Parts: sequence; C-alpha cells; structure tokens
Amino acid sequence: MKANQRIFSRTRIAALIGCALTALSAPAFAWEPSKTVEFIVPAGTGGGADQMARLIQGIVTKEKLMKQPMVVLNKGGGAGAEGFLDVKGAKGDPHKIIITLSNLFTTPLATGVPFGWKDLTPVRMMALDQFVLWVNSETPYKTAKDYVAAVKAGGNNKFKMGGTGSKQEDQIITVALEKQTGAKFTYVPFKGGGEVATQLVGKHIDSSVNNPIEAVAQWRAGNLRPLCVFDDTRMPYKEKVTKEMSWNDIPTCKESGVNTDYVMLRGIFMAGGVTAEQVKFYVDMMEKVRATPEWKKFMEDGAFNQTAITGKEYGDWVAKAETLHYGLMKEAGFLAPGK
Repeated sequence: MKANQRIFSRTRIAALIGCALTALSAPAFAWEPSKTVEFIVPAGTGGGADQMARLIQGIVTKEKLMKQPMVVLNKGGGAGAEGFLDVKGAKGDPHKIIITLSNLFTTPLATGVPFGWKDLTPVRMMALDQFVLWVNSETPYKTAKDYVAAVKAGGNNKFKMGGTGSKQEDQIITVALEKQTGAKFTYVPFKGGGEVATQLVGKHIDSSVNNPIEAVAQWRAGNLRPLCVFDDTRMPYKEKVTKEMSWNDIPTCKESGVNTDYVMLRGIFMAGGVTAEQVKFYVDMMEKVRATPEWKKFMEDGAFNQTAITGKEYGDWVAKAETLHYGLMKEAGFLAPGK
C-alpha cells in the first residue's frame, strides 16, 4: 500500500469513528416540527390568553426556537369550545398546541360539549393569573368594602359587573362575591378582557372582574382603579405602575372584608395521542421562552403568579382544578343538565 493510500485510509477511518461518536452523543429519537405549528387560542383577541400566545409566538420567532413557523389562531366560539374541539379532533397531530384558561373546565361543565381536559396532553403550566376587582377611577369608591356597600344600598341588580363570557370564571367569581357579601349584580358578558376594560372606561358597566394584564394600560392611564385582588396573598411586584401604586399595594379582597379568592391557569396543551418526544420538544421550547427578558417583563407587567410546572405534577394540578371548578359551578347553578 502506498503512503498516500495509507494516509487516506487512516483519515477515512478517523472520520467514520468521529461520525459514530457524534451519533452516539446526539439525543436519541429527537423530534421537531416538520410543518407550521398552529397555536390555538380558545378565546377572542386582546384578552390575556391571546396576549400570552402572541408573545410566545414572537419570542419563538425572534429567538429561532424552532425551524418551522408558528401561527396564532383565535377560536373562541362557544366559550372556547371551537378551539378545544379543534385540538381534540387533531389526535396524534404534534403540530397543533393550545393555550388554556379556566374555560378548559367551565365550558364543558356549563354546555355539555363533548370535551374534557383528558382529551388533551398537558405540556407546561406557564403561570397562574390573578383577578382584580376594578371600577372607573372617577367613581368615589376607594375600597372593595365601600363598593360592595354601595351595591347593596343601591338595590338588587342595579350595578353592572362586566366579565368575559357567561358561566365562565368571571361570572363564577361574581356569584361567589354575591354569596359572600349579599350584594347582587347584573352580570354583563363580553367577548374578551380587553373589551371589558374598554367598557368600564366608557362607564357602560360599573365594575369588572378582570386580569391585571387586561386592564393595566387603562390603570396606568388613570382611567381605572383596582379595589382588591382575589387571592389569599398580595401580588409581589413592588415597582410602581402608576405614580401612587404598585401591584403589591392592591389589598387582597379578604383584607378588604370580601373573602373571595380565585386564580386561573395559563397553560399549554397538545392534542391527545402524541409521543413523549414530541411533548418534550414543546416543554423544552417553553422553558427557553420563560428564560427570555421579554417573558420576564410580561410576567411583571401583568402581575402573574409565576408558578410553572410540567409532567405528572402538572397533570395532577389540572385534575384537582377540574374538581374545584365542578364544585364552584355546581354551587353557582351553572352545570349543564346531566353534569
């Protein structure tokens, strides 16, 4: 064998060994999307779920977290049933994900639509969302106790409470508030939290139960006033949102003599029947999203509870939340016949 042939042979052998070592070190059965990923929002535009989904889409695109594009599709018909049934019908398709809110539980319980969270595959809890009792800043009410007293003095159903959807989380909180205080509201449903905030600024309703992210712009502009947060602890964010107040300055409703609390899931699911490798891709991608400055700013601006879990812990949390919502819906008289 000639010298140059021996050199070639050794080089080739070394290259083959290198390829083999690379193959051994690469993740086994790694999966990634092979076409456009549809990101379903089972709610209207402008609300908290829509804002979060579009932020995630923007971060994924900017940071090039996957090779294929992602498109956000709002499918809020039937209190979100349109979106949930779409993903349910895509069993085994890893190119469709959905962001959830409390209508994951309330819609099937209230309407009887043939869907349940077990038709989906849990991916990751991204955060928990708070609810705040808001009034127009031009009203004289400074505390939740003051406002509830005015509602009771004004007579049954004369004060309008705005929220997103009938028999959904906003109305559940309103009914719980009524039961706890004896006040009676006329509940007015709208398509999304953004519209609710707009209606309150325009004085078409007297108050709202709305997420922080859906009303923060109007609060910062001086048009709305937060009275209390429906949680057992204050929000931790102490940076001023207005000249006078931070999120942490908003008392809990319990502190204000209105003992009602409720937090909402903001989580990611896939269709049923997908593989563990496909789930892992989205779990890892969402963790990269959560590590970005844009996400951290969004969490602070919207005063989110930043609890984030995955795997069995996430599935167990969802199962308990379903049981909780069943009890709340039953107490409010919102269950569909046969539920």
